[in-house]
Amino acid sequence: MIMSVSLLIIAVVSYLLGGVNGAIIMSRLVYHEDIRKSGSNNPGFTNFKRVYGLNAAAWSVMLIDILKTALPVFLSAVYMGVMYDDMWQFGAQFAGLFCMLGHCFPVWYGFKGGKAFIAGFATIWFVDWRMTLIAMAIFFAVLFIGKYMSVASCTAALSCPISLFYLGYSNVWVEVLAIAAAALVNFVKLVHGTESKFTLSSKH
Repeated sequence: MIMSVSLLIIAVVSYLLGGVNGAIIMSRLVYHEDIRKSGSNNPGFTNFKRVYGLNAAAWSVMLIDILKTALPVFLSAVYMGVMYDDMWQFGAQFAGLFCMLGHCFPVWYGFKGGKAFIAGFATIWFVDWRMTLIAMAIFFAVLFIGKYMSVASCTAALSCPISLFYLGYSNVWVEVLAIAAAALVNFVKLVHGTESKFTLSSKH
């Protein structure tokens, strides 16, 4: 019963924090515009960078999206690890998935959000750093070759549950949640469709 209540609280808090969108906040704060009305209309780092350039505001978007995920994921991992022995890895992946759901379907913005790749990236550091390094290598290799952020992010996301399977996990539900997270990234990519090639320049 206590674990069920704990997981419910973790899920709700992670979802609500995950719904805080750095691109929307910074576009309004810095440019007095709504990023959802520019470029691809997607409230994410890639579209923000494409519209406004790779500047301090863009890096702030990434920082916000990382911190909003890292905080609940870290606290969940610590809490589950202390309360339920070797459950820290599960706690991290569980909170991370709900942060990703919050980013994709935020209650704050009419359930229309971003693609959750950065939230997922922030999560996997707490799940298994080795899995993260593998995902990063795959991401940059695919991005360098194909120049498409969405293809690179989806490929990297798919690699996570595969590498985790071979690296090992503390609980089978960690693997199940990792598969769900990868599926979420790819599902949202399909919903948003294709995108232009990734460059360091701005079109604003």
